[in-house]
Amino acid sequence: MYWSKIAATEKEFDAIAALNYETFVEEIPQHQPNPSKRLIDKFHHENVYLIVYKNTEIVGMAAFRDKRPFSIDQKIGNVENYLDPEVCEYLCEIRLLAVKKAHRNGRVFTKLATAIYRYYYDVGYTACVISGTVREEKLYTQMGFKQFAPAVGTQEASYLPMVLTRKDSEVFRERLREQNSVFYPGPVALEHSIAPATISHRSNKFNQELQDMKQQLCELAHANYVIPIVGTGTLANDAMLGQLKSEFSHEQGLILVNGEFGDRLKNQAKQWGLHVECLDFGWGNEFDMSQIESALQRGNYHYIVFVHGETSNSLLNPLEPLLELAIKYKVKLCADCISSFAALPFSMEGLHYATAVSGKALGTIAGLAFVFCRELPCASDAPLYLNLPYYIERQIPFTLPHFYIKAVSDALKAYPERYTVLNKRMDLIKSSGLPVKAMYPMIASWQHEKMPHIMQTCELNGFLLHGDSAYLKERNLAQISTIQPNFEKDYKKIMELISYMMETL
Repeated sequence: MYWSKIAATEKEFDAIAALNYETFVEEIPQHQPNPSKRLIDKFHHENVYLIVYKNTEIVGMAAFRDKRPFSIDQKIGNVENYLDPEVCEYLCEIRLLAVKKAHRNGRVFTKLATAIYRYYYDVGYTACVISGTVREEKLYTQMGFKQFAPAVGTQEASYLPMVLTRKDSEVFRERLREQNSVFYPGPVALEHSIAPATISHRSNKFNQELQDMKQQLCELAHANYVIPIVGTGTLANDAMLGQLKSEFSHEQGLILVNGEFGDRLKNQAKQWGLHVECLDFGWGNEFDMSQIESALQRGNYHYIVFVHGETSNSLLNPLEPLLELAIKYKVKLCADCISSFAALPFSMEGLHYATAVSGKALGTIAGLAFVFCRELPCASDAPLYLNLPYYIERQIPFTLPHFYIKAVSDALKAYPERYTVLNKRMDLIKSSGLPVKAMYPMIASWQHEKMPHIMQTCELNGFLLHGDSAYLKERNLAQISTIQPNFEKDYKKIMELISYMMETL
């Protein structure tokens, strides 16, 4: 397997010096021979080295540097004398582009070129310059580089000053985006394009399709009613909490927290002015049912709110034991099911309210939120867009694009079989030996002290893990979601990469 990374270890730097010598002393007579057969670049401590491995052997490299003057400046004068000002806003230089002779094939070059594009574009450079050897002019041109000044050097080692601008890289970048293997817990990469909305949300046909979708959603959730709202899961939770504010304006509620999204629910409840107390079990810790029952015995609570699938740490919080406590102590149980609905079968029958969305485990376009209800909500003082009784009264009070209804209805056709698919994907993660901290049939969390380095390497190779959120970064966590298309094929590839990567850390 050919794969790329940023050089970080002394062993890698020694291999770079050896390849540097092999290429720029023995093959291209640019430097004098020496007994060590190592050539350490004069800008070594300023360079960022992109390297390409064949399994565990380094076979290719390129060096990035953005400190001035560039080596090419010393050959032709400031590059700004030749290039447009907007191109020169944030320049870098690529040097020491080299590949071992035995590995000079299309795959190595493609992997090296891909890593170069990803790195320089993601860092934000407006252009990169290079002294490209004349003998490889065709290769550089294929990458998008263009000559911008006369050739320099000697007859034996002649070089072309060339530039790759951000604009010229767009076509290649677009291809790379299409090739990425995505492991995000949302949004979901769509296998089919979404047709534009052409049916009026005031038409009979639209209303019939909407009613069909709502019925299918209720059957899947084992719920009595569902209210669709154009928006995100956070908006759905605000609508649910706004309704609780109207129903329990002076009564006490209890919020259970053990992750980022439970904490967000707590903050939303406070913004609504709800009278709530919080039981915080600590980030990533399971709920203590005896502690919850003790709180219910002590306090005069009328409702409990919690996150069922706590995406931030891949915990699936218990539903049935909480339902039993809710019945025993005559409180209403409400759940954020945004990251659990459609990931595994469970019943919302006993939930007073529950929230979900289209763009998570259901596997379709993001943008439609759902509030499931056990009974139809009555009067509400919430703003009109979040006013659940208003949705019941008017059925379709606001613009609801038809493509959302069509997309969700199509996604629901995959059930109940999709439950089995997602469960098998969880089994695949378990059997692969990846040391995950927690998981349920939607997402798995993986912790490693060098996670930023692992994330960067995965991204350079086109594997996009979920790990850029602050709450994940501070805990050295990355997440792999099972909800994306082509998971089985993509997971096999990333595990091959990870196995070789671990040998080089």
